[in-house]
Amino acid sequence: MATPREKRDPYLWEALISILALVTMISLAIVRYESDAQVPILIGVLVAALVGLRAGFSWKDIETGMLNGITNSLQAIVILLIIGILIGVWIMSGVVPTLLYYGLKILHPKIFLPATLIICSITSLATGSSWGTAGTIGIALIGIGSGLGFPLPIVAGAVLSGAYFGDKMSPLSDTTNLAPAMVGTDLYTHIKHMTYTTGVSITITLVIEIALGFFYGGGEANLEAVNQILAGIDAQFAVNPLLLLPAAVVMVLAFRKIPAVPGITIGIIVAAVLGMIFQKNTFGDFLSAAYGGYTSNSGIEAVDNLLTKGGFESMMYTVSLVICAMMFGGIMEKTNQLRVVVTVILKKAQSTGSLVTATVLTAIGSNLILCDQYMSIVMTGKMYAQAFKDQGLHPKNLSRAIEDSATVTANLVPWNSGGAYMAATLGVATLAYLPFNFFCWISPIVSMLFGWFNITMDPIDADDAEADTEEAGVKSPA
Repeated sequence: MATPREKRDPYLWEALISILALVTMISLAIVRYESDAQVPILIGVLVAALVGLRAGFSWKDIETGMLNGITNSLQAIVILLIIGILIGVWIMSGVVPTLLYYGLKILHPKIFLPATLIICSITSLATGSSWGTAGTIGIALIGIGSGLGFPLPIVAGAVLSGAYFGDKMSPLSDTTNLAPAMVGTDLYTHIKHMTYTTGVSITITLVIEIALGFFYGGGEANLEAVNQILAGIDAQFAVNPLLLLPAAVVMVLAFRKIPAVPGITIGIIVAAVLGMIFQKNTFGDFLSAAYGGYTSNSGIEAVDNLLTKGGFESMMYTVSLVICAMMFGGIMEKTNQLRVVVTVILKKAQSTGSLVTATVLTAIGSNLILCDQYMSIVMTGKMYAQAFKDQGLHPKNLSRAIEDSATVTANLVPWNSGGAYMAATLGVATLAYLPFNFFCWISPIVSMLFGWFNITMDPIDADDAEADTEEAGVKSPA
């Protein structure tokens, strides 16, 4: 009878093989073949499993690691699916269209750049999507900016700064839900903690946009594109200030630290009731939008692209990506491959500032190498979660650092899916708009400065741990 091999920590070169396999497969799939990342990640899972077997771990150990990884992501998956329902119902009920309608009304040629920043922020906060914002409102604003004589890279920078601010801070955003789930904190704690660094970054960005506006004339804008969007919204929805109530309810519940699932569910119910009153929706309409999302038929391409989205079904791609990524992360953690790599990095990251800096640079490096912001969030979160705990830092510090870097820098990399999409959508090269996308490169700098000067770097204590556990819906041990 064969004697079981003795377990050992993988060598550094073995762990790097797993990471290199993942990076190579994803890069080939996305950059060369324009394919999705799920199957390449599964190839990385296979390589990581083989490395684990070589290090003496049994298949049972590896399988347990995979399942633990998936289990750890279940809360994020549940929230993602509920958010898909919320988006579909909020659009059908007129909540999102009302937010967009009033946001577009504040546009004025003389304050075009700050207005662009604010409009895209509102749009992205309402939809939770930087891509959707850039692909619809962003395109309209690019056209208006061109007519006013603004250089397109500057307009694109304002569009993307606003789009990623909203994406980063919206409870509807998949990245905003994914980051806290990867490190062990809850959605609302994460968003509240981000307000410190994000508030500084967006304020600096707004001041810069106002200053830039003084260098350009305030000629008459061609508002035809915006007026078309407003007309498209008017044609399909009854716009009413009361339709802002669901968004206000969700924000109030978030501030009062109501757990994400019941808080979002209440937002869905309030919107559904208002939709029946103002849009004359039926229960069948509610069921259809909740599962399959809303389909806009205004005949105006910009409106239809923006408002055709949402639903339970729309989150399946992100859910499948999370599951595959967590299988890889689970194996890497169970077989100590992540620990081996992180130990090398952390030898030079002994202080809070150096730890945050290492986190930010790792996330940016992951965007450069992995070509996908979701993988950057997952990998960075799994790599540094224990290190933050070992230094007595609350997990929300890690989730903030990840969002301050991984989420906002994906569009600054030309070969990253985010950079490629934004360049193609806005018609401005990634490297051309990069210097003017102030929010997205200021954010990681501010995050590192907060770490070095120990600003709002909250420690973890028993009360924090218990509160986070309860907010996540997990019963604390007696």
